[in-house]
Amino acid sequence: MSSGILKILRWLSLLAAVFAFGLVMFGAFVRLSNAGLSCPDWPTCYGQATWPQHAQAVAKADAAFPDRPYEAHKAWREQVHRFLAGTLGVLVLVLALLASWRKRGAQLAILVAAVFAAVGVGLYISGEHRWSSLLAACAIALPLFTASALRRPGAWWISVLALAVIIFQAMLGMWTVTLLLKPIVVMGHLLGGMTTFALLAYAALRFAGIAAPDDRLADLRRLVTIGVALLFCQIALGGWTSANYAALACGYGPGSFPQCLNQWAPPTDFHQGFVLWRGIGVNYEGGVLDMAARSAIQLVHRFGALVVFCYLGWLSHKLARRGLRVFGIAVAVALVSQVLLGISNVYFGLPLAVATAHNGVAALLLFTLLATLARTQRRHDESMFLSLEPR
Repeated sequence: MSSGILKILRWLSLLAAVFAFGLVMFGAFVRLSNAGLSCPDWPTCYGQATWPQHAQAVAKADAAFPDRPYEAHKAWREQVHRFLAGTLGVLVLVLALLASWRKRGAQLAILVAAVFAAVGVGLYISGEHRWSSLLAACAIALPLFTASALRRPGAWWISVLALAVIIFQAMLGMWTVTLLLKPIVVMGHLLGGMTTFALLAYAALRFAGIAAPDDRLADLRRLVTIGVALLFCQIALGGWTSANYAALACGYGPGSFPQCLNQWAPPTDFHQGFVLWRGIGVNYEGGVLDMAARSAIQLVHRFGALVVFCYLGWLSHKLARRGLRVFGIAVAVALVSQVLLGISNVYFGLPLAVATAHNGVAALLLFTLLATLARTQRRHDESMFLSLEPR
């Protein structure tokens, strides 16, 4: 029975990771096609579980939200994205329950967290926002506490931690709509998606037994961890760039790269470009910053890309020399692809397919680093933890 549970965990964590990657891609598609506010309410869309499709429903939607006319080609994208996110939430819930196998207290805490989250959504729909927020906070805290108390290595507590992250990610999705695409929230929502994918991918890698049989690669662990941290910071900068509509702040076509607006030192406003918290009630769709502030954001994103490129390029070479040739090549290929996609975004004027791929390859680059990190860990006998007595 124990080996059967472990096998299920391996396949379920892999399925959840692949699903999370697809959700990251689809979320980028929704954001980049300017469909983030196409459903002005949450979690419904113009008051419906799906989205208005008939003339009468459309007329009712326009009357209820006169400031946000219904756009069918955008609304379905946003609502399908929510359905997919809900499906991933169910997968992660099942994964967390299985990961806490034979820990009755942990399983009870996870189930209570799921109930709190579900009831919180219902209270939010009915207008009880304070009680909804309280239940959501409890729903996040319970799996966090459970993960910290779970005496199992790596993949086990990561699977439980992922549940807390995905519940918070749902709240970020709600705030993205209710706070009208506030940049700090939009960036946080992107980072939440990447974090969810990273946790699930790392859990899948550990359950798959990719770790080394000894500590001979332990000295590389710190270097790879630094690479993950640098890439995560760069993804955050990319999210800030996108959230502030600064991707084309340096123009497009000739003169947009490596220069900015045909200049090596264009007008910039770094202070305004990196004010993280601005007023509530402002509609941030399309951005509110002037060109100097957006140019500053774009230039910092480019500088960050250069730092990451140099470090990960060096790291891929070092991995290859230490016998991790496949991992080094994978990091290098994903890195070069990501840089070329970034340049293509600027040069060709942010084509939707290229911009969406830029998000996807960022996730793949993160995966290559996580796979390398998992390989540098010492292998544990995962099956021994399934035989622990119930608590």
